[in-house]
Amino acid sequence: MMGPAHSLSGAAAWLGVGAAAAAAGHTMPWPVLVVGALICAGAALAPDLDHKSATISRAFGPISKTLCEIVDKLSFAVYKATKSKADPRRTGGHRTLTHTWLWAVLVGAGCSAAAIFGGRWAVLAILFVHLVLAVEGLLWRAARVSSDILVWLLGATSAWILAGALDQPGHGANWLFDAPGQEYLWLGLPIVLGALVHDIGDALTVSGCPVLWPIPIGRKRWYPIGPPKAMRFRAGSWVEMKVLMPAFMVLGGVGAAAALNFI
Repeated sequence: MMGPAHSLSGAAAWLGVGAAAAAAGHTMPWPVLVVGALICAGAALAPDLDHKSATISRAFGPISKTLCEIVDKLSFAVYKATKSKADPRRTGGHRTLTHTWLWAVLVGAGCSAAAIFGGRWAVLAILFVHLVLAVEGLLWRAARVSSDILVWLLGATSAWILAGALDQPGHGANWLFDAPGQEYLWLGLPIVLGALVHDIGDALTVSGCPVLWPIPIGRKRWYPIGPPKAMRFRAGSWVEMKVLMPAFMVLGGVGAAAALNFI
């Protein structure tokens, strides 16, 4: 799928988690719901670090472009080193390493560890990166006609304000993990969820997605998971723009209302 659809699906997924938590009697503090949805929206763009033309490649100027080129080459190298004889030949690393459950878990765990051991500045950095990505995905029309500096300032300001809100007693810094020293351990969860939602979205397209790697399926190590081909669509097609994106908006709205006990 394209960047905006990925971000919308990420936000809707976290709001759905919030609704489920409320139904189970563990309502999320509102800062956790808001921050988690924005992080998940941003993290839902991150697997495309292996694509030099993806939304994420434009988010941080030359830095993100260079990073995408490096990750593309790394992913391609991993693919060549681990593919089976049944896996097809490729010329690049898109939809390989960064589009797997293993990558999602490792990145989420790494961000949780950074939040625990890096303190407030690490938390702010994680928020800043994902909020900038969320702006690029959710507000993509405005982001493309605005200067990068304005988007970065919005991300930095939002990160500072939301981190301050989370730091308030009972507002969620220690949500889910309340032992001393575990503040912000939960930050990895929306990052893992966003990456997995991205992979599921890509699995619905024509090419499928090897989300289960390195688990082999049949004779293939990089098996492209997906529904029957008749049910798949092309990225950027009318199905994505006219059906899925409106559906994600509606589901996100319903999830938010349920998470806040409005319905």
